[in-house]
Amino acid sequence: MERTKAFETVKKYILAQLPISEDRVVESAALIDDLGADSANLMMLVMDLEAEFNMTVDDEMIGTIRTVGDIVDYIEKKA
Repeated sequence: MERTKAFETVKKYILAQLPISEDRVVESAALIDDLGADSANLMMLVMDLEAEFNMTVDDEMIGTIRTVGDIVDYIEKKA
């Protein structure tokens, strides 16, 4: 999958989950520390992305995802 397309899709779902401005969603942004996500937001994001990309995110991977870029990297490898 093209990285730009993956990023834009991830960004769309992050903006649907979190009350933040679009310009804050960059690849280096930490989901919890920079964007204010909590564990419920992260689980919803994972479920949305699994449905969008028709894939399953491994449970052990969920704990290693810290930034928007981490999600995009994972999608690039799996989708």
